[in-house]
Amino acid sequence: QEAAPAPEEPSAAPAETPSEEAAPASEAPANDIVVSSGSDLSLDDYTPAKDTYNFFFTYKLVHPWWDAVGLGLAEAQAQYAAQGITINYEYTAPVTPDAIDQVNRLEEAAGRNFDVLGVDVADIEVVTPTINNLVEQGVKVMTFSSSDATKEDGCERIAYVGNTHNYEDGCALAEELAEQIGYEGQVAGLGGTIGAPVHEQRIEGFKDTMAKYPDIEVVEIQYDNDQVEQALTYAEGFLQKYPDLKGIFCNNMGNPIGAAQAVSDANKAGQIVLVGMDHDLRALEYLRDGVITVLGVQDCFKMGFDTIQVAVKIADGVMPGPETYPEQTEEQTTFIYQDGAQEMIDLLYPDA
Repeated sequence: QEAAPAPEEPSAAPAETPSEEAAPASEAPANDIVVSSGSDLSLDDYTPAKDTYNFFFTYKLVHPWWDAVGLGLAEAQAQYAAQGITINYEYTAPVTPDAIDQVNRLEEAAGRNFDVLGVDVADIEVVTPTINNLVEQGVKVMTFSSSDATKEDGCERIAYVGNTHNYEDGCALAEELAEQIGYEGQVAGLGGTIGAPVHEQRIEGFKDTMAKYPDIEVVEIQYDNDQVEQALTYAEGFLQKYPDLKGIFCNNMGNPIGAAQAVSDANKAGQIVLVGMDHDLRALEYLRDGVITVLGVQDCFKMGFDTIQVAVKIADGVMPGPETYPEQTEEQTTFIYQDGAQEMIDLLYPDA
């Protein structure tokens, strides 16, 4: 049974050749923004061994970020169809992050004879034992999009496609924040979902970077659970409790929106430095208007596209290696500033 996604937002980051080593975010000037789309990407020269594949993908929560990943899945599916290869897949998630729900989805899918199961890991400690149990039973499991569980984490997943440098992205965003506030003053953080590797790694990058500067004080970090409304509430609290606050570090697609709304409502735009992630229209508008300083934008579309290609190889029994494909297929993060915001909006949201 095919359950292709019906997302609304395309991806918002430049195409990047996969590699095995993580790279820090790059800067995209206003005249050098490249957005992955179906016209930018094509399948590699691998010849599938079968004419039909059935995949199951589950991720952290229903959210526009994963809708953009879903567009990449659908594009790869369409390109395989043009070659006479049928790709069927289910792409499902809960409304709110729940690692136990994710475990249940994986275990249920394991009994339905999919060629490959893919998971964007909600919590390494909770989900890894299930992945390992399934792999031991002969189920082919990969990870994808925002969060991996690596061999170093004790996970036996076969391969990963997605962001391999979340910690570095957190460090780079924190450096932007530190520079903007003159390397002194109070800052706070919004941390997304507790236990989500992508969010925890970015928060660690934030904390480690701020620790380098003795005149910067991290006054508070709150976890908003990927909910804009919760991020707004926490950011309002930061502004009330810390009248001398100079900046807020945001680490996902939703919390920059909540933080920016709080800053705007308090008439402190330009006084509070905001840094964050990804390509929500509202965040891009706040970036254009100068409320947000910088957004680190990931190539969601290409993550989805490459996930299907890697899943086909895994289904065929092809393992990662120097002559096949990387164990970790890296996707790029690009920093977008105010001068690039409107062009990004025009590219991604032409009807806005």
